[in-house]
Amino acid sequence: MIQIESFTFGPFQENTYILSNEKKECLIIDPGMYELNEFDRFFAHIEKKGLKPLLLLNTHTHIDHIVGNAAVKMKFKTPFAFHQLDRPVFDSAKQAAAMFNLTYVSSPEPDYYVKEGEEVEFGEDRFKILLAPGHSPGSVCFYHEVQKFAIVGDVLFQMSIGRSDLPGGNYDTLVNSIHTQLFTLPDETEVYSGHGPATNIGFEKMNNPFVGSGR
Repeated sequence: MIQIESFTFGPFQENTYILSNEKKECLIIDPGMYELNEFDRFFAHIEKKGLKPLLLLNTHTHIDHIVGNAAVKMKFKTPFAFHQLDRPVFDSAKQAAAMFNLTYVSSPEPDYYVKEGEEVEFGEDRFKILLAPGHSPGSVCFYHEVQKFAIVGDVLFQMSIGRSDLPGGNYDTLVNSIHTQLFTLPDETEVYSGHGPATNIGFEKMNNPFVGSGR
């Protein structure tokens, strides 16, 4: 049984996720720690719970989702991965940080790239990799079919969707991704987004004003 914990960090109020199993192994997804106290709180939590990070993943590589990559990689020496289509976004992180006047310690290079149609193996658990571009070219969602939840980055939010006006974004592509990759999942699937509260597929299909049936 996977336990999902979220932490809201940084000036963009980004959601960072820890997914842990009964063996106290864990995945870290989209570390957005920015202030020193956020790093301290995050690492203290992992230590207090006795967790062993096995893998660092990015749903996509906008600056608010990768600003903590370097610290996580340095501390835990975990393999690190994102989708190769997001490479241009990853390579422009320094410019993005400068645009927002943010301090940024460069993310390490990925150890490998995740690929759509494949799975992230985590002990006895499996996460399907769903490619969902539109917010960024290589945005992916990590879907746990057994427990019916998905970590979706900035593709879909409660009653909203990700921005499509950033470099590499496209509104029509984003809407298509939501309909073909997420709205095809079971209605009870819990959705954990990169910002804001959790939601579920059924609610968003009925109520989301941008992509739901009521739009």
